[in-house]
Formats: sequence, C-alpha cells, structure tokens
Amino acid sequence: MSDHHEHPVALSKDGQSILFPSLPYDMHARAEAFIADEHIQTYVNRATLGRDNGRKAFTKQIFGDRHNDLRLLAGRIKQHTLDNLDYYLEQFIDNAEKSGAKVHFAADAKEANAICLDIARREKLTACVKSKSMVTEETHLVPELEAIGVEALETDLGEFILQIDNDAPSHIVTPMIHKDKTAVARAFVRELGAEYTEDPKELTTIARNYLRDKFRRADLGISGGNFLVAETGSVVICTNEGNGRFCTTAPRVHVAFVGIEKLVPTQMHLSVLLKLLAKHATAQPLTVYTHIMTGPKRAAEHDGPEQMHFILVDNGRTKILADPEYREALRCIRCGACLNACPVYRKTTGHAYGAVYSGPIGAVITPLFKGLENYKDLPNASSLCGACYEACPVKINLPELLIKLRRDMLSGRVTKWHERIMYKIGAIGLKSRFIYRVGGFFQRKMLRMLSKGGYIRKAPGPFKGWTIERDLPAPAAKDFRSWWKRHKS
Repeated sequence: MSDHHEHPVALSKDGQSILFPSLPYDMHARAEAFIADEHIQTYVNRATLGRDNGRKAFTKQIFGDRHNDLRLLAGRIKQHTLDNLDYYLEQFIDNAEKSGAKVHFAADAKEANAICLDIARREKLTACVKSKSMVTEETHLVPELEAIGVEALETDLGEFILQIDNDAPSHIVTPMIHKDKTAVARAFVRELGAEYTEDPKELTTIARNYLRDKFRRADLGISGGNFLVAETGSVVICTNEGNGRFCTTAPRVHVAFVGIEKLVPTQMHLSVLLKLLAKHATAQPLTVYTHIMTGPKRAAEHDGPEQMHFILVDNGRTKILADPEYREALRCIRCGACLNACPVYRKTTGHAYGAVYSGPIGAVITPLFKGLENYKDLPNASSLCGACYEACPVKINLPELLIKLRRDMLSGRVTKWHERIMYKIGAIGLKSRFIYRVGGFFQRKMLRMLSKGGYIRKAPGPFKGWTIERDLPAPAAKDFRSWWKRHKS
C-alpha cells in the first residue's frame, strides 16, 4: 500500500460519491442494482439475519422479561440528557478541562475538520491512526488530512479493508458487510503485496502485522466516542479489536470527534447503556474493549497522549434537538440493530441510502440533517412493519418518525403531485365506510382476475413494483366482513 492512496476521495458508484452524492438524491437506481446482485444479497442477508436472531436470543437469555423495562430506562436516560443538554454540556466541558483536555466546538463538518487540521499543522503531525468513527465519516476527515500531507490510516479491520479497496462503509457497526473474504484477499494481494489466502485468521494476521508498525510510528490518534460522561469529562470508546486503545494511547496527540448527543450524565447511567449496546449490536455481553479516557496522561503514567482534544460536533444536531417531534431520534447509540432488523435495508443494502447513516435510523436523520427535499425517497424506504422499533435499545419510535416525515413531505409539497393526489383519494376512501367497501369489492375482483394459481405475478401499471421481487397471494373470494357474519354465531 502506498503511503498516500492513489484515489483518496474517489469513493464513487455510477460516477457519484457513495456517501455524498449530488442532491437531490434518487435512491432507486442504486437500490435496483443491489437487489439484482445475488452475491451482495447473500452476504447482507446472512449477516443481518444472523445478528438480528442473535440479538433476540441473547437479550431474552440475559434479561428475560426485564428487557423491555431496561430499554425504557435507557430511553429515559437519553431523553433526559437531550432535554437538558445545555446543562450536561457545560458540566462535561468543566470536568474535561479540569482533567487537562481541550474542548472545541464545531458548528458543521467544515469547522470540525478545520480544527483538526489546525492541530495537525501546529503540532507538525505527519502520521495518523484512526479508529472507527461515524462522525468523521460525516465530516469526510481522512481526505482532508491527506491533502495537507498527513498519512491517515483507518485501523478498524473493516474500515481498513474499505480504505485500501477504495470503498465506503455500508453499515454502522459492520462497515464491510457487503464484501466477502475473496474481496479482502484480492485487496491484500494488490495493496499490501501479501500472498493470496482466504483464511480469515491469516488475513487478520496480515492486517495486524501491517497496522502494528503504523501504530508505533503515528503521532496523531483520532477516535470517535460511543459516549461522553458529563460528571467526569470522560470519553467512552467501545471496540472489539483493541485498535481504539492503540489509537488513543500510542500517539502523542489524541483528537476525539464526538456528536453532542453522545452525552450521558454519570457513570451509573453509562452502565445501563453499556448493558444494552453490545447485546443489540453483536449479541455480546460487552464489547471486548470498553475504554474510558479522562484527560491526557499524567506525569507518572507511561501510556497515553500528551495532548487530548475533544471536537464536539453539531452538524445539524441542534436543529433536530430544537424540534420536539424529532428530538428522540438523537437518542440513537449507533448499535445498528434497526439495520439488521429492517427488511428494506437487507434488500437495498447501505450504499443505496446515499448517506453516512443507512437503514431506518438513516432514513430518519439523513433528511433531518440534509433536508427532506434532498432525500425524499428515504422516509418511504420502509414497510413500517415496526421491526426497527422492537430492535431499538433506547425505544426510538422510528416508524412514527418516518410517518411524521411523510406528513411533512406532503404539507411541504415535497411529494410529487400525482402521489399527493393518490394519497388524497386514499384518505377519502378510508374516511367513508361506503367508499371503502365499494373500493375493496372492486379491488378484490380485479386482483382475482389477474391471479394465476392463487398468485399475482405481474401487477399492472403503477402497481408493477409490488411484483418485481415477489408474487402476491390472491385475495380471498369473500371479504373478512362477510366471513365474520357467517361464522360469528
């Protein structure tokens, strides 16, 4: 692998940046391409279903009937913190600075990156190791570091593979969910000069040997933060590979990019959220490493950074915070459980969302961050089955938020005119018993005429999308109301 990547910012698909496409974004082309890709369908289905089933079984085994109570408590902790965010931010800043850390505020992605670049220039830093961070994906940090001559290397194994393969993450927790071991093997041969192998243990060893040398030489470590603890001024970093600890202890300067919504009041509240995070993300009791850092290293300590900086990033969060209808979306602890549970995410995969955050939580927060008019497909990229709500450890009512976004699209005339007419016709039918029954009668007759062998395999006109990937069962000969009258006695 070259010290400076040949295509550091060329993460593209069909001529568009994968995570930062031109706006307004139309997700249909990418979704159709991924649905037609049997290999990606296999990888993503296998991984997400495995994680989702693991979460259900493990939380039932560990928490039993208390699971829902714990989710309610976690949701209340996050909601309380958001409702009093100004107070806890001030408390965090006071305690972080008492411990020796420097706290910066960034209104947007540009400002966040500028602060980091200024630190790198001032301290003459040249080699950066970085642990996984969704916020730095938001700010698109790595290309900007490379542009000023800082070698910036992702050290989370999945992110490292994506970086050398010139690809982008497609899942919050498992960023290379859309790749298999053969893709990794090819990338290691091409970029690292390794012998071809598909053995996972050997592939991991190749990456480890390469990264160890980079950790030793790095003078800048960048991390995200799963949580910030207001009472101590600490950042909490949860990883399974230990790279987060290397990134924050070996280099002499540590910079943590963290969204302002990641605050929790105390260590006691942190423990509740830690109980849920790994179980919902990967069906583990805890992540292998739960790293809590409070300030730079002290005089008597051997390990740790000489300087520690927090960059607290807004980038649209205060806009969501100010809206009481959508504020609960900021409770998210980025476990990825809603992605694993979502049938739409499984079929379309993460890159189809055209943004850093995908799945149900991405379908909510991306339009809120970047404008409904720019991501008008995302609120409709859901069957509203409720699986995401059942999976969420902090009980974010994602289906309800998606419906509110659809409402706002209608009232703001973001929805296309012919769709608005269809919705109005539907609303009239649902409000009138007579029209509803007449409509149901003719719909049942028409669908039965189109069916063969009990299934409708090709729906006509604007309804054809319903039968592209599946056959619809034909409706019963009699409606439920008639059946009920006949059998109730």
